[in-house]
Amino acid sequence: MLAGLLGGVGLFLLGMILLTEGLRAAAGDALRGILSRFTGTPLASVASGAGVSAVVQSSSATTLTTIGFVSAGLLTFPQAVGVIFGSNLGTTSTGWIVSLLGLKLQVGQIAFPLIGVGAFLRLLSHGRRAQLGLALAGFGLIFVGIDALQVGMTSLAERVDPSSFPDPTFLGAAGLVAVGAVMTVLMQSSSAAVATTLTALHAGTVGMEQAAFLVIGQNMGTTVKAGLAALGASVPARRTALAHILFNVVTGGIALLLLPVLLPLLGRLLGAGDPAVIVAAFHSTFNLLGVLVLFPFLTPFCRIVERAVPERGPVLTRHLDRSVAEIPAVAVEAARRSVMETGEVVLEVARERMGSARAASAPVDPRLEAARTALEEVRKFLSSIRTPPELASEYQRHLGVLHASDHLDRLLDALETAADPLLERDEGEDALVGAPVMEALGIGLAALREGNVDPGPIERVNRIAQEVADLRRTRRARLLEAIAAGERSPQEAFGGVEWMRWVDRVGYHTWRALHHLLASSGRPTAVTDSGFDSGDPEDFGGRPGRIVENDQPAAAVSSEGAEAESGENPSV
Repeated sequence: MLAGLLGGVGLFLLGMILLTEGLRAAAGDALRGILSRFTGTPLASVASGAGVSAVVQSSSATTLTTIGFVSAGLLTFPQAVGVIFGSNLGTTSTGWIVSLLGLKLQVGQIAFPLIGVGAFLRLLSHGRRAQLGLALAGFGLIFVGIDALQVGMTSLAERVDPSSFPDPTFLGAAGLVAVGAVMTVLMQSSSAAVATTLTALHAGTVGMEQAAFLVIGQNMGTTVKAGLAALGASVPARRTALAHILFNVVTGGIALLLLPVLLPLLGRLLGAGDPAVIVAAFHSTFNLLGVLVLFPFLTPFCRIVERAVPERGPVLTRHLDRSVAEIPAVAVEAARRSVMETGEVVLEVARERMGSARAASAPVDPRLEAARTALEEVRKFLSSIRTPPELASEYQRHLGVLHASDHLDRLLDALETAADPLLERDEGEDALVGAPVMEALGIGLAALREGNVDPGPIERVNRIAQEVADLRRTRRARLLEAIAAGERSPQEAFGGVEWMRWVDRVGYHTWRALHHLLASSGRPTAVTDSGFDSGDPEDFGGRPGRIVENDQPAAAVSSEGAEAESGENPSV
């Protein structure tokens, strides 16, 4: 009997895991698009949270995704709270599935065909279809678990008298609520706990009022899981967890107060049918009442939570939340936002350095140290994320963030080498190469501040970078000729060469960082990338399409490896 019950719970949980993971993997970046698109208003946020949780059959998955969205800056905290409210309502759909289908249909009528079709899809197909097959098999396995639970509960009903459970007094109700909460904590799933309770009610192991108290406790038991998950987590995660806890405490209180009225009322409305259906309706009703009570006070509610969990820690890495690493699409977006904000700091310092009378006079800037630390944290964060190459769009977004962080890192190197004594600003060369790069930095800075990297501005930055590269090459030759003709001193001329090289490097990495941030947004880029992406004017003497001094294409200078390693530019 006990083995059958444990097996039934295990099969149900396994089915839930396969269904959730399969749907989440199949949805991929679409889940990000759905939540970001349909959360424009508080009401839409609640509806989105309810809909996604009902489909995915996991409020935890929706909550985790929402935390990532808040961390990534895609959702405001009030929008996220609306999603949390809706996800608690959406997860009550499990009770309806169990009471209307799981307890009424023969397992062979629905479960086995679903498992068979899903398994074959998983084995014989690839990508999203394979993940949908996994979800389908999981959905079928849920019904196998319910069937096993029914058998176990029927045996248990022969040995356990419902009258042996506590009476609905204050202490008795508190005891049943506590038992329900413990069930959720042990099973790590309120859905599995509710399914077990409804199955026990259907088998006659517990009474309807007892089952209702257990469901209240199971609903409130999710707060323990949320609280444990928030320990040591980021500020958005802790705020979201606190909002989840407060919502469930309020709805639990409403359920306890109104239970004597709601159960008889629902019984009359539903025709005093199956008790399991009435309890499932009770579960949905008190969560709906919780939404209706708190929704008008959404803004004050959010302010209370934000004051309870204030913002702390480095600003540039506030988007990085380790708890969302299991959702690559959300985690990559969080990393992308961090890279964009870090890029904003780096480009701002670059403009200041470009505008200074002498780059060598620039002191060590703590903003650059913070940016360097932030990029290191981004790389560590991205190292914990695995995006399969077969998920082409998500893989390219992941790769784009890595490329953008690398180019910002190289731009930081350029800014930190501004202490070179030769980097005295040359007024004559500055009008030719410095002013255009200042324009490019301004365009990039404006795009990053708006949080919207568009193809048009990036194309303009690309053209500027190409023009500056060509000017540097031709001006270098003229400066050397001026030395030979005695028109300029070697120190002055080589200082001008070094200034132009440094400006060229700043412009190049600005362009490439912006280009890859655009690519990582999932939008089409305006600039065709030839694939010679990692080129650095300091390392290779060229970028895609550039010509080196000996009239060979940039890709042909691999024999200059020694110079590349030493940081010299073969084209200069």
